[in-house]
Amino acid sequence: MHQKSLTELRVALDTKQVSVLELTQYFLRRIEAERELNAFIDVNPQLTLDSAYAAEQRLMRGDRTPLLGLPIAHKDVFVTRGWKSSAGSRMLANYISPFDATVVERLAAKGMVTLGKTNMDEFAMGSSNENSFFGPVRNPWDRNAVPGGSSGGSATAVAAALAPIATGTDTGGSIRQPASMTGITGIKPTYGCVSRYGIIAFASSLDQGGLMARSAEDCALVLNAISGFDSRDSTSAQRDVEDYTYSLGKAWQTDTLSDYPLSGLRIGLPREYFGAGLSSDVRTAINTALQQYETLGAILIEVSLPKTELAIPVYYVIASAEASSNMSRFDGVRYGYRAPQYRDLLEMYKKTRSDGFGAEVKRRILVGTYVLSHGYYDEYYLQAQKIRHIIAQDFQNVFRQCDMIMGPVSPVVAWNLGEKVNDPLQMYLADIYTLSTSLAGLPGMSIPCGFSTGVYASRPVGLQIIGNYFNEAKMLQVADAFQRVTTWHRKTPGGV
Repeated sequence: MHQKSLTELRVALDTKQVSVLELTQYFLRRIEAERELNAFIDVNPQLTLDSAYAAEQRLMRGDRTPLLGLPIAHKDVFVTRGWKSSAGSRMLANYISPFDATVVERLAAKGMVTLGKTNMDEFAMGSSNENSFFGPVRNPWDRNAVPGGSSGGSATAVAAALAPIATGTDTGGSIRQPASMTGITGIKPTYGCVSRYGIIAFASSLDQGGLMARSAEDCALVLNAISGFDSRDSTSAQRDVEDYTYSLGKAWQTDTLSDYPLSGLRIGLPREYFGAGLSSDVRTAINTALQQYETLGAILIEVSLPKTELAIPVYYVIASAEASSNMSRFDGVRYGYRAPQYRDLLEMYKKTRSDGFGAEVKRRILVGTYVLSHGYYDEYYLQAQKIRHIIAQDFQNVFRQCDMIMGPVSPVVAWNLGEKVNDPLQMYLADIYTLSTSLAGLPGMSIPCGFSTGVYASRPVGLQIIGNYFNEAKMLQVADAFQRVTTWHRKTPGGV
């Protein structure tokens, strides 16, 4: 049952091959059996089974909502009523949310059953999921490897078939990078496509909710439910809701042969994504995937994104500045962790923040406070915002030449636990191909396309697909076309 897609699980429920309660209990048993992976922070069987029972009653009354009764896991950055909502931090380790994030609320209304809250880098700050207060998540393909971050818990849950789909957030690559490193499909929608209301903020102008599943088809099905305008989110885009499943499996153009469903599709390959720093095994897998796209009728075009190398410094200036501002609310006064002993208010602030935040969060707060300070704001923060605008314009120049952009998600496959934990710069470099997309607010995906053959043999490789603003439907169609003629997305870790 755990190998089935959401569409297949829907059929199983509708034809009474399995009940919602049986399906829910099945996945809860799998989660319990794989506790070593540390994919979940909070599992509450009673809450989950109550939700499953309510969905079962709706089914018995004849409700045929597409997502009704299907299980899902939520990244612990989405506040969820009655559940721990910790953002992977000691600061919120025991916080129980009194309300639901919009994404959680919309999926609950559709009848999806929450299996639990998944582990993550603290406040979504990290690229390996080793920064969590609750310990590192393990990659099911190799339990000595990281799963990528910050949505590593959600990625591992899907890759290990502990949940068929999970929510995630992507600030600088935190859906795409772990999806690549665990061999699953992940989508980061356009900034503003999915409401940020109820997402515990890291960098407000970059954070965006999205999904992680085995296939583009499953992502499209659930994206239908979570996208759309939300008046509670001032950055939410006011536009008509699309049916992202409508074009899946259809020819790119109605007058083309079915053998060439992507005939005429122009794929841009940024030369900056294929230069020095890209490992040979990742390059080989990406090139093989691009050749497959050519057989589907696509045309490959070399393009240039000249400011790619500036994405890392620009991102870490802007994201750290916004993190410094967002983290200021965690002071031990209103909610969350408070130091047990202190002599006065100032000491309470110092001890609470020193004890409550992990090393990576404190590092980014320090950087962010520095670049926002008097005398450095113009020199660093404003300059970074100017370059951010140039990066976004570079993408628009490229989209005049092509329909989609493709390339690697990460220059390397998943590394070993502890390998880069003392070298933050090397960790940051792993996001070189994903940061500029986030800075521009564009949608992006990772789809599995092969495995490494080097030192870290048999670890997954992901192909990145980048679309223009609000072009998720076309992007999902392009990903789905690849997955209809390949089996990379169906491969699972040994024993799963």
